[in-house]
Amino acid sequence: MSPNSSSSPFNLRPSSSDDSPQVDLPLKPIPGNYGLPFFGPIKDRLDYFYLQGTESFFRSRMQKHQSTVFRTNMPPGPFIASNPNVITLLDAISFPILFDNSKVEKLNVLDGTYMPSTAFTGGYRVCAFLDPSEPNHALLKRFFFSLLATRHDKYIPLFRNCLSELFINLEDQLSDKGKVYFNTPSDNMSFNFVFRLFCDQNPLDTSLKSNGPKLFDKWLFFQLAPLITLGLPKLFNFLEDLLFHTFPLPAFPVKSSYKKLYKAFYVSMASILDEAERIGIKRDEACHNLVFMAGFNAYGGMKTLFPALIKWVGLAGEKLHCQLRDEIRTVVRAEGGVTLSALDKMSLTKSVVYEALRIEPPVPFQYGKAKEDLVVHSHDAAFEIRKGEMIFGYQPFATKDPKIFEDSEKFVGHRFVGEGEKLLKYVYWSNGRENDNSTVDNKQCPGKDLVVLLSRVMLVELFLRYDTFTIEAGTLLLGSSATFTSLTKATSI
Repeated sequence: MSPNSSSSPFNLRPSSSDDSPQVDLPLKPIPGNYGLPFFGPIKDRLDYFYLQGTESFFRSRMQKHQSTVFRTNMPPGPFIASNPNVITLLDAISFPILFDNSKVEKLNVLDGTYMPSTAFTGGYRVCAFLDPSEPNHALLKRFFFSLLATRHDKYIPLFRNCLSELFINLEDQLSDKGKVYFNTPSDNMSFNFVFRLFCDQNPLDTSLKSNGPKLFDKWLFFQLAPLITLGLPKLFNFLEDLLFHTFPLPAFPVKSSYKKLYKAFYVSMASILDEAERIGIKRDEACHNLVFMAGFNAYGGMKTLFPALIKWVGLAGEKLHCQLRDEIRTVVRAEGGVTLSALDKMSLTKSVVYEALRIEPPVPFQYGKAKEDLVVHSHDAAFEIRKGEMIFGYQPFATKDPKIFEDSEKFVGHRFVGEGEKLLKYVYWSNGRENDNSTVDNKQCPGKDLVVLLSRVMLVELFLRYDTFTIEAGTLLLGSSATFTSLTKATSI
């Protein structure tokens, strides 16, 4: 049946893993269109970045079509992306089709409808751009799992050590200036942790010195520029659109920065690279993959995650802070320290982390290309997608689906406590359901559990040191900013 056929009853089973009951839904044509070639994508790009903004771009089309599934164009469009046409999914029921690797292909779709040049990654298509059907995907992801497993015992003590340095620094700056911007010290702490975790060295003792975060920031910017706007005055919109969104930025301006990062990791990870060669991965390919995992996935993810976590917990106010500090300090006293066992007993702390990941996922976009003709369903209709069509999910709408989450736009710290844990299957930040496991056969984040663990440890360390805090929140190119305006030291432990 054509996507433009008339509505008819359709007996549908979910096209991806879902425990929704079998339902009879009408098969409807997917609303929306792509406009005229070239001009349609340009119009949608200008709406997305300048005339409407991201949230309004999706919300206005959802309201216009009275559907959470519709056709549109996604930036950057001409001349960076050869085909910007996508089928957009904005609800929690349709979204998981993007996790079903039997039905969607994940080849070169990490950044969406375009792929940055492999010149950014030493000439290699690194694991994040591979489809699970490609032989190298399983080999590389298994290597990542092995590496993370060997570092398991270092996670908590190393991260607590890095956090201690962070909070001492924040206190000193707050005392001097009356407020302190969190993002930059957090970025420095995140890079320090990642480098020490993988390389067993303090980056200050290497050729990088304190420059690692800035080098990674430049490298990330040149790859992600087609997806961002600087928020400049309207007078400069045309120039920005021409520079960032019309032609891909070349890799050569950041070539020297990347070489410095690559060399530091290559020298410091000799034993890890030896193991990579032993299992059949070329030494330089392994190192380029590890630099990408450390810089794009780990550091890049923490760069957006930790400020968002601090922002939402800070804005939640003193009542939640009181509940968190009571739980954290009670459990730490009973367990004799901050251990995996102790963290597992902190139900509210776990819930707060999941809620931050739900309301502001660190990676808002997911893409996949249909491998076959398939049917996807929303809450109230079914839609046919043709083989080869690009499917796009905007996660902040899917994970704030009001038909799944009560008060979906509000940060509710206890949302996932007790019976609320059943809702974790609708938390999708890791390119999979929160209650699913990352494997070599899927594209779910290999460090998924580590990210959740580190977020919990950050809250534990925060509320062992402080009773409460206040912040000012803002927005950045990608993500949120947080500025501490007060930190009230703990009166008892």
